[in-house]
Amino acid sequence: MKKQLKSQYQAKPGIKSLKQSKWPVTLVWVAGLILIWELAAIEVAQTKRTPQNILPHLYQILAAAFSGKKVTNNLTATQVVLINAASTLLRAGEGFIMGVAFGYLLALLMSLSKIAEKIAFPYLMLIQMIPILGMAPIVLSITGDINRSRIVIAAILTFYPIAANCLAGFKAVEPQKHELMYSYGANKFQLYTKTMIPATWPYFFTGLKISAPLAITASILVDTLQGGGGLGSMLSQSLKHAMSIYVFWLIIFFIAFIGMFSFYLMGVLEAVLCPYRKWEKGGNEA
Repeated sequence: MKKQLKSQYQAKPGIKSLKQSKWPVTLVWVAGLILIWELAAIEVAQTKRTPQNILPHLYQILAAAFSGKKVTNNLTATQVVLINAASTLLRAGEGFIMGVAFGYLLALLMSLSKIAEKIAFPYLMLIQMIPILGMAPIVLSITGDINRSRIVIAAILTFYPIAANCLAGFKAVEPQKHELMYSYGANKFQLYTKTMIPATWPYFFTGLKISAPLAITASILVDTLQGGGGLGSMLSQSLKHAMSIYVFWLIIFFIAFIGMFSFYLMGVLEAVLCPYRKWEKGGNEA
């Protein structure tokens, strides 16, 4: 009897840790999505469509990724995706860095000056409400260059989440902290460098997590609209059956992976640069 109670007692921590782990939930979701996909692929395969295999099985997509068959310009499907991904991600990265820099500087300016906030914030909201489909031709006509317009649009979509979140971070600092800093004889520069700017880091990384996938999405979408290479252009061509339909699905999975990876990467940067956030979260959960 004592042995049974002891074994049950020893098993409880393992069961508890398993319940608290996110992996079982993730595995259930992945298995569910795979099941739904395969059932849908079977249904599509039984329906006469032109062209056929518009929704292939997952094993067919995986086989296409490792296939040596040439699909266009003496390139395999995987080579097409990787070559075009380089140009798309480079433009998205440039736009992302520009958007982050200008967004943070604008948030800082709006925090320093209420007049600047009243002038800039309505335009910030207006830019965010304009859809990419309407923005792309306008930016192209202004820049006169397709590649430059893609970078600008990626920067614009990055710009708003960073500016809005960082401004919220500046405003979240309690007035008591301002008074405490001034009571110690701190000037405006010291107030911002010692209190205000460090307080925005959690909000800043929240903006990064939102804007990183957005910059990639914007770059791909503008590629689709304007052509001239890139993942979006290849996506459009594969839908028109200028090449294998497997290129389309490889691009879709690649985009999904890059989007999730960029979000995770911003989380890793937050954990490295703001380790105190882990302690705060741990304290809140406790």
